[in-house]
Amino acid sequence: MIKKKLNKLIGLKFEDFLSHLESGQIHARPARLIPTVKIGDEMALTSIFLSTIRLVKEYRDTIFKDLRLTKAGRIYYYTEVSFPEIESIRIDGMIFTVIGGTIKDASFFEMKNKNNKTDESQVEKMIYLAKRLGIPVVTTVSNEFVADPSQSPVNPKVPKGIRLNHFSWTYLKTIGQLLLFKNDQNIRDEDQVEIMREVLSYLDSPISGVTGYTQMKPGWKELAENIRAQKPLRISDLYIEDAVLGWYEEEKDMALLLSRKLGVLVKSSFKDKSSVKTDIKRLVKDHFITGSLSIKNSVSDIKMVAEFERRTVSMSVRISPPLDKKTIARITWIGRQLENCSKRSEIVFNKLRSEIWIEANIKYARENLKVKVSELESLKELSYNKEIQAFHVVAIRSFSSNFASSKKFIELIETMVLEFYEGIVQHMTNWNKPAPKITSQ
Repeated sequence: MIKKKLNKLIGLKFEDFLSHLESGQIHARPARLIPTVKIGDEMALTSIFLSTIRLVKEYRDTIFKDLRLTKAGRIYYYTEVSFPEIESIRIDGMIFTVIGGTIKDASFFEMKNKNNKTDESQVEKMIYLAKRLGIPVVTTVSNEFVADPSQSPVNPKVPKGIRLNHFSWTYLKTIGQLLLFKNDQNIRDEDQVEIMREVLSYLDSPISGVTGYTQMKPGWKELAENIRAQKPLRISDLYIEDAVLGWYEEEKDMALLLSRKLGVLVKSSFKDKSSVKTDIKRLVKDHFITGSLSIKNSVSDIKMVAEFERRTVSMSVRISPPLDKKTIARITWIGRQLENCSKRSEIVFNKLRSEIWIEANIKYARENLKVKVSELESLKELSYNKEIQAFHVVAIRSFSSNFASSKKFIELIETMVLEFYEGIVQHMTNWNKPAPKITSQ
């Protein structure tokens, strides 16, 4: 038998793929939910993850949507994939779809667990191999966080026609957990529900090597200490970029934390290369960094500001008052909203009370009027003959020396965001202009 030369995967007949497997031009193993490799090994994670995609439809739909892979046709899942006659690199995982007997779409997967970081040179080799074989997607998975699956923790050169994606293990766990909530996207098949539960139980185990974001990058501590010591900062200082990237990762981690608590996917603010440059300049000049969390159907996004000089973190939401009423009535209205927060989440609200400020957005004014929640009545006098367009409910918490702590900062800010949401955000509502009424003529 004459051995056919392998020079592509996309466009290859599936029967030819099987022939290449038999001849040794392709090495691959079918993914298994219960792998025979060592538990806790990256290959075990790869096999379990790909098998979960294979066995749980709603999980597969979400992952394929993120990767923009076609769900049509028949889908195949492999681990420990290599093409020895083309490139010596071994690929942890591969998914491809077959339509009409031909491979139409595919993605390579590179998996890392524990403290192992995505390796840029390794990713470059995967991209090179993907280009040789016509594979359009390369996906990395690790404990590193990114703002969006279309971004990557490394910066290799990606040629046109190839998409580089990244998932954090926390994101993949969160997607699975959201599917177990009672909502429109939950898993319908009871057997698949149990599979998802078992997989999540494994991923939650320390032996799996899956971890969340447990400490800020080293640059965060260095930046906090240098600002405290009033040392000059330069845009070119690498530790400042390290601090910015650490903030982005923690912002994403908070979004996923809220997602798991609420049962809906919370989104962090979109970040790209220009965002990094902008935030570095802001830190050098003004010593603060911002972020936001977007929650479906909440009163507004949660805006967050970390101020290095004061060593505080503030969180705020914007509320639209009844614009058909006058200023005094609008202040009374926001007061009733806060009373409602106090009644419905008394313990958490009372814990926040001393940290809450109310900002009134005044029409045509350059700055907002700002008072403590305990002094809300004084806002009536301060806003006399002025028009309040919106209110901002702001919680400002001092982190003191813990602001510079890589681990304690994360503990404190994640506690704060949960308290802020529970005590305030979930009870706030915007005023909506009532529907017009039919008038008799």
